[in-house]
Order: sequence, then structure tokens, then C-alpha cells
Amino acid sequence: MSGYAGSFNRRHRRRGILFQNRYKAILCQQDPYLLELIRYIHLNPLRGKLVPDLEGLGEYPWSGHARLCGKYKGSFQEVNEVLSLFGRTRKRATEAYITFVSEGVGQGKHPEFTGGGLRRSAGGWVGVDRLRRETEYWRGDDRILGDGDFVTDMRQTFDEHMDPKETLLRQGWTLDQLARDICQRLSVDIATLREKGRANRLSQAKAALAYLGHTSLGLSRRELAHYLGVSSPAITYSIRSGKTAVEEHRLMDLF
Repeated sequence: MSGYAGSFNRRHRRRGILFQNRYKAILCQQDPYLLELIRYIHLNPLRGKLVPDLEGLGEYPWSGHARLCGKYKGSFQEVNEVLSLFGRTRKRATEAYITFVSEGVGQGKHPEFTGGGLRRSAGGWVGVDRLRRETEYWRGDDRILGDGDFVTDMRQTFDEHMDPKETLLRQGWTLDQLARDICQRLSVDIATLREKGRANRLSQAKAALAYLGHTSLGLSRRELAHYLGVSSPAITYSIRSGKTAVEEHRLMDLF
């Protein structure tokens, strides 16, 4: 994308960022959130005043709406899956889709369609309080759009399949925290962790930190070497020997 942005800027004699942010992908509950999301996305040119009205939107070539309406065709856009949500035949589905979109023209912006994150989607803490007073309490996650039960079920599924390293990072584990816990367990002064020396407990603490930092937190050898102030070959040796120290002092139960 960087290469394309540079080429575009040279071709159009412009400078600066071409893509503001990376694309956003969210998991969406099909009924009714998917339909609302489809309508919301395809009304973007109208809300952005790129077209004057719904009729103009139907003629606008840079949106999927015109293709769903049958105005344009393009192999790059799959329209059948969306239209199948509105009717069994192409004609009825297209008519129902156009009616559905037209009914949403006056709805304005929907912050919740940027993702299911509770505070942001609800409009700040005031919105959170309002939602809590209503019948449905929205549970939030930026990756998911749906009702509370759907979000909860999907988060549970994510957690069940999450990499153990990612789980520890989400729980707040850092290299500093791991170093403090290891030093406390081995009765080593953490201030001496970067000092050179062959004292048995100090060497074991360094090796255990290198091993657990690499295997449990997924940190690179370079990060660990920088943290301990040692060379890359030295950190490689520490990772190899650290397993013995971890097993001897039963450090895996730190997690």
C-alpha cells in the first residue's frame, strides 16, 4: 500500500498520507445488525453530500448501492448474497432493498456501526448509563457488532481459541512484572538483574526471565537482550538454560 500511495501521489502531483487508517473488520450478528450495517454503509455517499439525493445515489458509480440496484455490473462485487437477504427473486429482492435503504435516509449517523465497543458505541459514559437503564444491556467489544448475548458468546469463543501468549498480554503481563515476580521468588534484588555476575541465583533469575519472556510472552531475543543488557548469543544461551531454572523453582505457577 505504501508503494501504491507513492505512485498515486507522483501521478497526481500531491503529497501526504493517502490512506488515513487501515481497514476495519468486525464480526456482525446477521439479524438485524447486518441489514442495518448494509444500509448504513451504502448511505455514506448521501450523508457525505457526494450525491444530492437517493436518486443520485442510485447513479453514483463509486458505491456498491448502484450495483445492488442493478444499475452497474462488476465482477469485483458479489451482490447475490446481499440481495438474498431481501427476497427470493432478483426483482423482489432489489425492490425490497431499495425500499429498505430509502427508509434509512433520515436516520443520520450511527456510531455503534463502527464496532461494538460499549463506551464509544453508546456515546460516552452518558450513553452507557442510558443503555444500562434500558431493557437490553450492551456488552462491548470493538471487534463485534451485535446484542449483548451475541457479543458475550463470541468473546467466549475468541478466548477459548486465543493463543496463550495473547491471553497473558491481555491479562496485563509485562516483562517488568515478570522480572519482579521472578526476582521475588528467587530472593534476588531486581536492581542487580542487569549487572554482570555468575552468582547462582542471579544467573538463574536471568535465565528464567529470558525463557519465560520468550516462550510465554512471545518477546523477541532482541527485546530480551536489550532488557537484560546482554548480547544476542548470550540471550540465546539463557533461553536454552532457563527451562531448568523454571522447572527447579516451579516458576510456571507465576501465571
